[in-house]
This record gives sequence, C-alpha cells and structure tokens, in this order.
Amino acid sequence: MSTTTQQHPSLHGKAVLVTGAASGLGAALARRLGASGASIVGVDLQAARLADSMAQLREHGVQAHALGADIAEPGAAARVVGHALDLLGRLDILVNNAGTDVTLPIAELPDADWLRVVGTNLTAPFLLSKYAAGAMRRQGGGHIVNIASTAAKRAWPNASAYHASKWGLLGLSHALHAELRPENIRVTAVIAGGMRTPFLLDRFPELDADSLQDPADVAEAIHAVLVLPPTTVVAELTVLPLRETSWP
Repeated sequence: MSTTTQQHPSLHGKAVLVTGAASGLGAALARRLGASGASIVGVDLQAARLADSMAQLREHGVQAHALGADIAEPGAAARVVGHALDLLGRLDILVNNAGTDVTLPIAELPDADWLRVVGTNLTAPFLLSKYAAGAMRRQGGGHIVNIASTAAKRAWPNASAYHASKWGLLGLSHALHAELRPENIRVTAVIAGGMRTPFLLDRFPELDADSLQDPADVAEAIHAVLVLPPTTVVAELTVLPLRETSWP
C-alpha cells in the first residue's frame, strides 16, 4: 500500500511588499508570509523598528528587506514599488496595510491632518496598487490585499478622516477587483475587527485588550486567502475577534 503526504499550500518563491511592516498586523503578516516561503520587502515610517523586525525574519531564514519610507510623500509609491522590484526581481503580492488616524472632532481637525490621514490610508494604496499592478500585469498576475477595518462599514464620533479613508479604501478595493481580475490580478479587501495592537490600544486605552484578537490570527486568515487556488478570488474578507461584540 502506498501513502501520500498532503502538501500544505505555501507562498514559496513569491515576492511580497508589505506596508506598515514595523509593528502590529504588518509585522505579523511579514512573519507569517515569510514563514510560508515568501520573500519580503517591508515598508514603514518607523525605519529603525522596521530594520529590527526584518532582521529578526532574516535570522529565521527569510529573505527580508527593510525600506524606511513615508508612503504618503509625493513620488513615494513609485519609488517603493521600483525598489521592491529591484530587490526581488518581481512582485507577486502587495499588502496595503499602513494606516494612521487623528482622533478629533471635525471642528478641531487641522486641514493638514485630514490630508495626511487620507494620503496614507487611501491615496497611497491607490498609487501603490497602480504601480504594483503594472508589474503584475507584465509577469502574468498577482494579488493585492487592502487592509480596511470595521471603520469602513460603521462610524463613531471624532474619526471623520479615518472613516472617510477606510470607506474609500473599501470602495477602491472592490473597484480594482472588478477592473483587474481579467488580467489575473486578484484583489482582496480585509475588514479587520479590533486587534491587540498599539495603533488601537494607544488611541482607545479603555478597550478590554483580552476581548481583541491577536494580529497573528488575522495574518493567518489572510495567508489562507493568498494560498487559495489561482482560479478563486475572495473579494472581501471579514475577520473579527470572537469576544468583541461591537461589530456583529
């Protein structure tokens, strides 16, 4: 009697660009996708922290590169994608994860902060997707993942810029899904519920951290989408903490 060993799907040989990779979900994604065999280019405004995070991946045998950059700066998106292509030779997966917020009432929100939030959370993903899709089109396909939030489907006070950017990112993601799928480029929006990350807990310290989800669990769900058969696409994925009930 012969036996066969079931092979777990992996990302072996895939080239991945992750924004906001220094901490939180971005760092968890870099670890998970690297463990699956992918080569990683991590991008973050926190250059020193990013360098440490990518160095830790290299200690585990992952080909990992750190690129300190503010993706909201003019021209940054084209430079970031070009640098990733120079380092890895191709680009199979783009994860638009970087995000920022300013929690203030609209009457107190400076114009510059509105522009910074929308620039980081919406304009930069558009531009990164534009340039990444060009590379993916030339190589025959790829996958773009846009990290949205339950803030893309509901609203609370004092977060107008954040909500506008995340609702916009969700719409952008579905538009790109419709536009790019004929070119074998899959696009997935991830509606991520509350995670135990500094981004959330530093802004809302009253939250019960025990009721939130580990970003590693969200990274696991995203990995599962990325290794689906190439004839399938998940246009929208919602990943919620089991115990946190503000989003049903």
